[in-house]
Amino acid sequence: MNSTILIRQAVPEDIPSIQEIALKTWPATYGNLLSKEQLAYMLDRIYSTTSLRDQFACGHRFYIADSAGEPVGFASVSKDGGAVFKLNKLYILPGSQKTGTGKSLLNEVIGYAKLNGAHQLIVQVKSDNPARHFYEKQGFVATQEIHIDIGNGYFIDDLVMQKIISPG
Repeated sequence: MNSTILIRQAVPEDIPSIQEIALKTWPATYGNLLSKEQLAYMLDRIYSTTSLRDQFACGHRFYIADSAGEPVGFASVSKDGGAVFKLNKLYILPGSQKTGTGKSLLNEVIGYAKLNGAHQLIVQVKSDNPARHFYEKQGFVATQEIHIDIGNGYFIDDLVMQKIISPG
């Protein structure tokens, strides 16, 4: 099933593709972990066109994974301070999961971080999200539990996971 995956840097014109992937992956990923209302609130807050444009403008680098010319996943990374970079997002369409696409996107993010002097890549993962195991397989280690007020009366419990990387 896995045709060749092409990873490319996203541009603001890719926002509709990013939104479409988010709208298809979030219910599958978080449908049993969040209420429908919280899911809708978070999707709007993180993936509205204005929010995504702001993320691009403040230095978040997005990557798109294309398979057979169609976007099937995306990731975003930003500098978190010093030699620490943060993987902000990594989502793969349900039908393209477990094909190596997530690992390819993660490797692209790590390469970018290394080239820019990173010693550490962090990611926040909802503590009960099965994706946590993907990150553990990729060498991430949980270092902290955090409880975040995301507004509108909603809270999330995340794990901060880190991977030590050496600059390239």
